[in-house]
Amino acid sequence: MGLRQKEKKGGKKKHILFIAAAAVLAMIAGGMTYKAVAGQQAKEAWSVRVEREKERIEAEAEAAETAAVRSEKVVEDAVDAGLSIFEMIGERPSSVELDGKDAKDFLTVESCLVDNTTSNIVLKAGSERIPASDDEYYYLFVLRIQNDEITEGMAPVQQRYKGREVRFQFSRHFGNISGLLYKYVIAVKKDDKYVAVSNPCYVTNPEEIAVYKSNGKKADSKKGLLVDPDKLLSEELDDLGIKHAAYNIPVSRLLGHSDNEEYPDVGYGYNEKGYVFNGEVISEYDTIFRTLTEREIEITVILLNDIAEDYPQLIHPLARGGIGTAPYYAFNGTDQEGIEGMAAIASFLAERYSGRANGRGVVANWVIGNEINARKDWNYMEYVNLSSYVKEYVRAFRVFYNSIKSINGASNIYISLDQRWDSNTGTAAGYDAKDILDEFNRQIKEEGNIEWGLAIHPYNVPLTSPYIWKDSQYVKDSEDTPMVTMANIDVVTDYLEQDEFLTEKGEVRSVTVSELGYTSLDGEDVQAAAIVYAYKAAEANPHIDSVLFSRQTDAAEEMEQGLALGLNHMDGSHKYVYNVYKYMDTEEEGKYTEFAKKIIGISDWGKVFE
Repeated sequence: MGLRQKEKKGGKKKHILFIAAAAVLAMIAGGMTYKAVAGQQAKEAWSVRVEREKERIEAEAEAAETAAVRSEKVVEDAVDAGLSIFEMIGERPSSVELDGKDAKDFLTVESCLVDNTTSNIVLKAGSERIPASDDEYYYLFVLRIQNDEITEGMAPVQQRYKGREVRFQFSRHFGNISGLLYKYVIAVKKDDKYVAVSNPCYVTNPEEIAVYKSNGKKADSKKGLLVDPDKLLSEELDDLGIKHAAYNIPVSRLLGHSDNEEYPDVGYGYNEKGYVFNGEVISEYDTIFRTLTEREIEITVILLNDIAEDYPQLIHPLARGGIGTAPYYAFNGTDQEGIEGMAAIASFLAERYSGRANGRGVVANWVIGNEINARKDWNYMEYVNLSSYVKEYVRAFRVFYNSIKSINGASNIYISLDQRWDSNTGTAAGYDAKDILDEFNRQIKEEGNIEWGLAIHPYNVPLTSPYIWKDSQYVKDSEDTPMVTMANIDVVTDYLEQDEFLTEKGEVRSVTVSELGYTSLDGEDVQAAAIVYAYKAAEANPHIDSVLFSRQTDAAEEMEQGLALGLNHMDGSHKYVYNVYKYMDTEEEGKYTEFAKKIIGISDWGKVFE
């Protein structure tokens, strides 16, 4: 394309100049796709060719009586571009043959981030070595969550020239599916097959595209409770001064049709598929969460995977053989139906319970599953080795994390573990919490570190004993303690202070004691002393954000097991602990907690939690 000719004089010379510029651009473009420039001989030939062409163009330019400044700049930029590529090629380190075992370690993914301004995902990776391959390119592959390897028939979505650093940029949408529900891997072509040279990586900042960025003011106390929905409209919530509330959402209640004509089904579309939520149950949750939010109580929801008859795809295939043997089952991240079902639930709930303007309440924290390490009892799946078990949970966790955080960036997402820390009993019924935590952290970091948190249940040992302060062979102040209770909860938070567990910002992860209780069957004053002791321990620990006691009212099914954990009896009458709980985080706490020192056998709380 040439400049418009304004006068005849000099027109021919301008035309010659543009032909020369076009020739250089064509030559540069050809050089960019030339695949045999790695050797020294090719390098020298390329240099001579560029220099010769530059000299010829400069001679023609000098002979011209007039030349447009813009034309001269085109020529110079074209030549400079060619030389820059030439210099980059010359600086490349020598190629290294691929080792089958370590192939994925060639490239380190430095970041995989979504950019809300461009609606693109940007993946950056680097290496001091260059893998030898059939050509000069890195290839980007997109994997579904359930896939771990590049398989035959997969095609790359982009390619980039191999160098010490590589950068891919692409849309965050793949058809109707969000790019947040994929993972990305870089490969090279070796012996006419694609070989991964990086670990798969997810987008790690889904909060960047979130509509909601805040859940409001943080609570000024760590005191929480598993609330009784039957007492929701009473004065107890205000009277007790609750700042945190826990509430369980089993998927079987959430999903499916309503039997009440006054509460029609709530339809929800996700990825061009329709999901039905029970209108009556949704109305119940709306009321509960709205009431709690209006009282400035921070809400933590525990998502539980029981049996939803209309949505069997939510249950992991390795759990389906045990239907009926446990209350809750492993989530299914092994196929697209299960993944999209989880994403639909997460998106629906996050949209409905984010932002105060919606009038339905705000859920700040989401716990995915219950006591994951208790495989047989609370997260049923056939027994597999630790790594495989955690991998299946990690898949589901990523779905919930990215789906929720992409809507409400201020949400906290937690893994749930019980008090069995490092027992080393070797039973197939479950795994130690410490082992699960180690493997969970390793797998998360390997595929892109995110800001997960820990929801732990440090019940006393045994559960029916409220005497936290008594010595036990199972409770030690060291990393190898078989059990963690509120007497040694600092073992867990100290463990999380290690560098390998810190967030990308270098911070200790959020910890919530999301379930904890003590029976009153050994005496209501002993129960009250235990709750004071536990709260004092949480209050003294800077890494614990909240402690949610179970529960507001005794539950019949727990009473049968010797666990009268409520602040109230089943008939609604208050126990001794009611007023103790009410005042233990106020200026009047001394008046209501002094009694506990005598029961525990101490004179000063400070000596207990130094």
